Amino acid sequence: MEAEALIGSLGLEPIPGEGGWFRQTWRSREMTEGRPAGTAIIAMFASGQSGFSAFHRLTATEVWHFYRGDPFVLVLLHPDGTSTDALLGPEPQVVVPAGTWMGGYVAEGGRWSLLGATMAPGFTADGFELGSREALLRGWPEQAEMIRRLTR
Repeated sequence: MEAEALIGSLGLEPIPGEGGWFRQTWRSREMTEGRPAGTAIIAMFASGQSGFSAFHRLTATEVWHFYRGDPFVLVLLHPDGTSTDALLGPEPQVVVPAGTWMGGYVAEGGRWSLLGATMAPGFTADGFELGSREALLRGWPEQAEMIRRLTR
């Protein structure tokens, strides 16, 4: 199945700021400190100029899940100044601690990746921060190439 057909069949919409497409699939009715106790989404990223997940961070831990398609590289910039890459596909889940900058792209040679993300407590817009290229370059200069690639 091609990315466009999958986006349509799953009813995905553009992810504001971050890039890619998504649909929220679950939002807990229980509340924790004014936030839903948990949320879940499905997300699609396609290869190419705009099909990446721009660097962002959240105020809650997020678990990424791989569903199908091509492997997805998740780049993590940790608060202590270190960085790691995780390859979703061979690795079915990756836990991203709160406060960690994350961005990603479909692995080289791939066309698209269908992923999911679960958060507890759940996602709220005020818990999302889109990365500034200049600030990220100051904090992780060894990741300059990737920061330029994964910021808008």
